[in-house]
Amino acid sequence: MKFSIVIPLYNKAPYISDTLASVLAQTFTDFEVIVVDDGSTDGGAELVSFITDPRVRLVRQANAGVSAARNHGIALARGEWVAFLDADDWHHPGYLETLVRVQARCPGADTVATHYLPVPDTLDMWPPRWPEMPRTPDIERITDLPRRWMASPTLCTSAVSVRRARLLRMQPCFPPGESHGEDLDLWFRLAEQAPVALVHAPLMAYRLAVEGSLSSGHAPLAMPPFLQRMEQRALAGAMPPARRGSALWLVAQYQLSLARQALADGSRREGWAWLLKARRAAGGKRWWLTAAMALFMPGPLVRNWQRWRVRRTVHAASPAEAG
Repeated sequence: MKFSIVIPLYNKAPYISDTLASVLAQTFTDFEVIVVDDGSTDGGAELVSFITDPRVRLVRQANAGVSAARNHGIALARGEWVAFLDADDWHHPGYLETLVRVQARCPGADTVATHYLPVPDTLDMWPPRWPEMPRTPDIERITDLPRRWMASPTLCTSAVSVRRARLLRMQPCFPPGESHGEDLDLWFRLAEQAPVALVHAPLMAYRLAVEGSLSSGHAPLAMPPFLQRMEQRALAGAMPPARRGSALWLVAQYQLSLARQALADGSRREGWAWLLKARRAAGGKRWWLTAAMALFMPGPLVRNWQRWRVRRTVHAASPAEAG
């Protein structure tokens, strides 16, 4: 079997049927679907149980979080590759077929991903209005994911597939009990071991701001655990030396973002504390601009400037940059 598609399900009854329909409409048909119900209470699991296609398996577990659900699915997978799909996202009909071609062209990559299409959270958006796809999309071979991430966020869970053998050696792949950056933790650790192949075509549709979605909340004013662990690996020499500098630079950029958020919230002391922690970025323009904010700009002005930048970024972002 070529693919195991792992879908964690928790209270997404309005969406799961369309999500599964997008999988069952794939032009490449050598796959299984493992839906891991994480203690849903809205009847979504029952909708899955009505599907008669033998490739779809429903597995139930007591509520333990999205990381545990994905790890459970990985443990049950029988395919050569594991593809991930959230219960409110969709795959283009040619998604798996494209992955097969890219896997053949990039045999050294253990992670293959595609760009994606952000769509509004409206039920009438099914099926998504896919743009015209190139016959032979460009493939980017990424050997330094932190550096690439600073250019634009690169991977989205529902558009990623990984060799099962690699995942089994890394279990638990997703940090148990975590739901903020738990996917990024895995992508960065995978990229430290083997290249990532990124297809420059949007072959997954990502539903924006679903109510109750883990990705719709605001990040806390703290370093996420996955970046803390990245910093620890870099300082301990537990990653390739060529990746150490870019990993620590990425951590410093996040610390600068926290400094700006603290300043926008009116906490100048906390802003300075984060700014000093980000001293690895002190040679960069962004560090000096943040220092100027801490010295001269009142909190409301920083807050308005941050909002303006977010609006400008959202307006200008392409599907490849929106994640």
